[in-house]
Amino acid sequence: MRILVVGINYAPDLIGVAKYTTEFCESMVAWGHEVRVVTGPPYYPDWSIPREYRSSWYVRERVNEVDVIRAPIYVPARPSGVRRLLHHTSFLVSAAGPLLSGALFWRPDLVFVVAPSLLSAPIAALAARLAGAASWVHVQDLEVDAAFEVGLLRGGAARRIMAAFERWILKAFQRVSTISPQMMARLEHKGIAPSRLREFRNWIDTSSVTPSPRKTALRTELRLGPDDIVALYSGAMSAKQGLELIVEAAAAVEAKHPSLKFVLCGNGPARSTLMQMSQGLSNVRFLDLQPLDRVSELLSTADIQLLPQKAEIADLVLPSKLAGMLASGRPLVAMAKPGTGLATEVEGAGLIIEPGNADALAGALLTLATDDALRARLGAVARRRAEQKWDRVSIMRSLEREFMALPQCAPSHAPRVQQPAISMRSIEHVSTGSRRRPDAPGRPFPRQSMRAPNRGALPAKDRP
Repeated sequence: MRILVVGINYAPDLIGVAKYTTEFCESMVAWGHEVRVVTGPPYYPDWSIPREYRSSWYVRERVNEVDVIRAPIYVPARPSGVRRLLHHTSFLVSAAGPLLSGALFWRPDLVFVVAPSLLSAPIAALAARLAGAASWVHVQDLEVDAAFEVGLLRGGAARRIMAAFERWILKAFQRVSTISPQMMARLEHKGIAPSRLREFRNWIDTSSVTPSPRKTALRTELRLGPDDIVALYSGAMSAKQGLELIVEAAAAVEAKHPSLKFVLCGNGPARSTLMQMSQGLSNVRFLDLQPLDRVSELLSTADIQLLPQKAEIADLVLPSKLAGMLASGRPLVAMAKPGTGLATEVEGAGLIIEPGNADALAGALLTLATDDALRARLGAVARRRAEQKWDRVSIMRSLEREFMALPQCAPSHAPRVQQPAISMRSIEHVSTGSRRRPDAPGRPFPRQSMRAPNRGALPAKDRP
């Protein structure tokens, strides 16, 4: 099967949507499918394009057997609401050429859109029609609702217009998937028929992120003692999280529990503000995003995982970092209202507190910091939940079955050609050092392609 993927974020970005889009593409390639990606240059979460990727034209490269076309885009240094809209509009314009040419000349079986950015979806839907391909849009964030809820965009009329545009886009696709039951309910409320909706949750490689001893090299680097209780936040630092509450909680507990330390790991537009707020606090450390081969170590450094979220975006997003937190076998403190998707996922694996309440956060942290048995019990539940509900292979297996059930993707009755094993170095391999194929053991996915391969490898960074 040939899969044409469009999404604004892709590796080498390390976190958020890019991680999942990359692992999806590399898994499909490893299991015998051909994948072409139209994306932008890396920029997230720093909102800055690395020097080696700055180009005013398209760049083509072969990344772990995935054909990647990078379209030039506008990336604002300070991403306000209007600038974000221009950012996504620039991708809509620049992605149109590769999408339409791919539809006409590469002839995919499936066009798969990752939102954000939803603005590029109409061109992708057109590409699917031109190619006679199946069309699928995967909603990682309900970005229109979230932008208005957190104040990035304002105005009742503007919201109604954008909501109507969103419904029109989503209804253009045969399948619409998202990452939680609550977000599926939101999409159904927007007018998407239940028969077209699918849950495709984010995942974690539970063999890569495992519960490990807490005395890591990172503790030494951060000048943390063996008896310190570490509360960790790791991820993007932006307006959606309400990270200032962590700093406020750190100030509230500094005198009460001196051995309770806070580590904020990540980058983004809110980091400088958080560092200014933390001046004078001895119990707060900042750390840059860690490379993939240190993610498991980073999560094991923690005794408590922090998952703040603003109440306004409940059930509009489900934080992608949640899967890794659960897999680490550490208890969580999550800000969520009862009955929301986040609260449901965390229940029994951590403490759930009222969003926006720094005092409640401080109280929950003191409860966990002073009760070793409670931390161990909640952490064990977290690990079991990751294995049962968030395992990468199980989720990808069910997704491929859904793909193959689409009429345009159903295999023909012609004899299939067995493909040789593909040598590749996926994100899983980078993070674990393992040379195990993503489909081992058991090889749950067919390794044959629906079309005989007819192209050689592309030279790196060759212009189309």
